[in-house]
Amino acid sequence: MLNIAMITLGCDKNTVDSEEMLGLLKQKGYNLVNDIEEADCLIINTCSFINDAKEESINTIIESAKLKEGRLKYLIAAGCLAERYKDEMAKELPEVDAFVGTTGFEDIVQVVERLEAGEEKVALFKDISKTTEVDAPRIITERPYVEYLKIAEGCDKRCTYCAIPTFRGNYRSAPMERLIKTAENLSKNGVKELILVAQETTMYGVDLYGEKSLHILLRKLSEIEGIEWIRILYCYPEEIYPELIEEMASNKKVLHYIDMPLQHTEDEMLRRMGRRVRNKDIYDIVSRLRDKIPDIAIRTTFITGFPGETKEEHEDLLRTINEIEFDHVGVFTYSAEEGTAAALFSDQIDEETKEQYRNEIMELQQEISLDKNETLVGRTLDCIIEGYISDDDVYSARTYRDAPEVDGFVFVKSDSSLMSGSIVPVKITGATEYDLVGELVEEE
Repeated sequence: MLNIAMITLGCDKNTVDSEEMLGLLKQKGYNLVNDIEEADCLIINTCSFINDAKEESINTIIESAKLKEGRLKYLIAAGCLAERYKDEMAKELPEVDAFVGTTGFEDIVQVVERLEAGEEKVALFKDISKTTEVDAPRIITERPYVEYLKIAEGCDKRCTYCAIPTFRGNYRSAPMERLIKTAENLSKNGVKELILVAQETTMYGVDLYGEKSLHILLRKLSEIEGIEWIRILYCYPEEIYPELIEEMASNKKVLHYIDMPLQHTEDEMLRRMGRRVRNKDIYDIVSRLRDKIPDIAIRTTFITGFPGETKEEHEDLLRTINEIEFDHVGVFTYSAEEGTAAALFSDQIDEETKEQYRNEIMELQQEISLDKNETLVGRTLDCIIEGYISDDDVYSARTYRDAPEVDGFVFVKSDSSLMSGSIVPVKITGATEYDLVGELVEEE
């Protein structure tokens, strides 16, 4: 059997797709290897979200193709870039042996078999409005104690800056029973923190059950033995609803954390972006969340330098950030994406201004983050252990307030050995702009 390796680029939703492909390949008997130099077949799961992601995907393909001078026989490009540019990539990347679209990965075994049978070029693209179904246990590729659960695919929002619906399709919820089965299998493999993801999680169930059903899914997931933390990402603010807030407030396994991408806070910019929320609505939803869940950590993202953004609108955005005091903020400079309405807007903004706006937001957020972190000093918080840093003789960990990869750490001093994935009480003793310092609270 072939040795097969996987490179995953882009978001956590891509990670889920890669792990499902690996599960199918293992089920068929292929050998999975981590070292790409040991691979007979290499699959690159590509990203196409913004220009930087596209460049990274293309560069990775070109660099990986050099492995064909050695052991590598087959190079497969899968995912978003392959779907979005399926016509151009076949011509411009002749070193790639197969292309697999965003809904074709469930047939990855068939693609490999066709290559092994001698087919020179394979292209597998399916209707992007279909729902993929993978009947194989996922292969966990990152932390064995934390996993992403993709609850839906695609998006119906049609924001003017975003091309995702063109290669991921319309919104499609995954059936609840399938998600429960997947989560149960993940729990049996040691997963303790389950992170719910989709292009938008808050609309879960509308297409299948006729109403928003994320709160019901949360309740059912929390009944699974072994799952201790459930985290929700990508909640569109205008779709956050009372039952969801109530479930977050009352369910002990659902973390008091929400990722709520806003992209901007000022009305004219939101309108031009095609967002379905206004400044007043943002204040309202933040108020409702904090009233019901006083210790909730709210994360958001913004885009700077969107076409037509004036200095006054940027300053209004800064004022709103300063007044609301989000717990975590990420900032992207605007990227004009082919096929989007905003790419055709006449009032594009220069890169220097985009970067200046970004830097000003991040400087403000550093001050806010430091103030918030300092209020945690003296408190005892449960932390999930991520690993040991031998140079500093501390453990890295995360609180409920910190999602992996995007938020901060707690650096924990402990006289006892701590296992990665264990959840332990930590007394916070110090704070910086992004991270905390603490000590293990020894049990009596």
